[in-house]
Amino acid sequence: MFDRPSGGSAAVLVSLDFGYTGYEDSLQELHHLVTSAGMMVRSVVEGRRAKPDAALFVGSGKAEELKASLVVSDAQVAVFNHDLSPAQQRNLEKLLECRVVDRTGLILDIFAQRAKSHEGKLQVELAQLEHLSTRLIRGWTHLERQKGGIGVRGGPGETQLELDRRLLRQRVKLLKEKLQKLKAQRGQQRRSRQRSGVMSVSLVGYTNAGKSTLFNRLTQAGAYVADQLFATLDTTSRKMFIPNCGSVVVSDTVGFIRHLPHALVEAFGATLEEAVQADVLLHVVDIASPAREEQVLEVNRVLAEIGAEYVPQILVLNKIDSTDIAPSIERDEYGKICKVWVSAQQGSGMELIRQALVERYPHQHIHLATQAASNLDMVLE
Repeated sequence: MFDRPSGGSAAVLVSLDFGYTGYEDSLQELHHLVTSAGMMVRSVVEGRRAKPDAALFVGSGKAEELKASLVVSDAQVAVFNHDLSPAQQRNLEKLLECRVVDRTGLILDIFAQRAKSHEGKLQVELAQLEHLSTRLIRGWTHLERQKGGIGVRGGPGETQLELDRRLLRQRVKLLKEKLQKLKAQRGQQRRSRQRSGVMSVSLVGYTNAGKSTLFNRLTQAGAYVADQLFATLDTTSRKMFIPNCGSVVVSDTVGFIRHLPHALVEAFGATLEEAVQADVLLHVVDIASPAREEQVLEVNRVLAEIGAEYVPQILVLNKIDSTDIAPSIERDEYGKICKVWVSAQQGSGMELIRQALVERYPHQHIHLATQAASNLDMVLE
């Protein structure tokens, strides 16, 4: 349905420095994104500009350099570390005579590869269609021819471009209706958990911070884990039991990333709502990453965008096995654990996370859990 680079394609990366902080980290992240998408990086074309070129983004001189690099490296795809306008993408593809993918398109492609559940696939398709709709504006000139006919082919005089727009709007409307129904079902499940006094905990964090590894350690779920960006996409929920408290539902959500496409944030609203409705967020951070402070800020920015900025957080500083730091905790001004240093890979510090959750466990939940345990003892007697 969508024009996308195939797995195993050779790519040339394009990245311009506009004077913003974090340029090197962003370029390294693009490299990781491309390999996560199944493509091979042949070369990198870099440059500095004060602002993007209106027609080609990189300017005519740099575009010719990119074209030569594509020929020399025998690459089929040019991947930009930036978002391109429809006109810029069209102009570049005409000049370079190859597929051009911007950062948003690349992330959408990875999401399309990773979505496994029915809801996840619907969410990705919606995000792709929202992105594609901006590319229909004067982007498909070869489709702008008159087509007569009836029914699905359009009415008399309707251009193919107008027909594509109409079909796209219809599909977007249908997808939103399906996702709304799934959101309602998720809400019913959540209310059922709340009535039963079960605490809800969501794992959030930058992609590849080790959320799924931590999720497996806490719940013994066996979720898929890989050293790649967006290794897991669909939200998974499992129960875990904490002694002296009761059951806790732990949800592993999609990882965040710099410049996460707004279309994806909107499309995954139903999934990310698990974070909004959670009692506590375990914000997982890769302590070994030199960009960890920027990653924390980016995750908090997306959380604010979805309305989860006021949900209590426990910062989980993961991957201490790559440092000389021992498992430990830090408490806030109220005496509660606010930071935990752990290694999800080795299982170090898991008891500290459980201790932190015990402190956050709502009193009514403790009462309900104790009452349920007492009722169970009566039944067993």
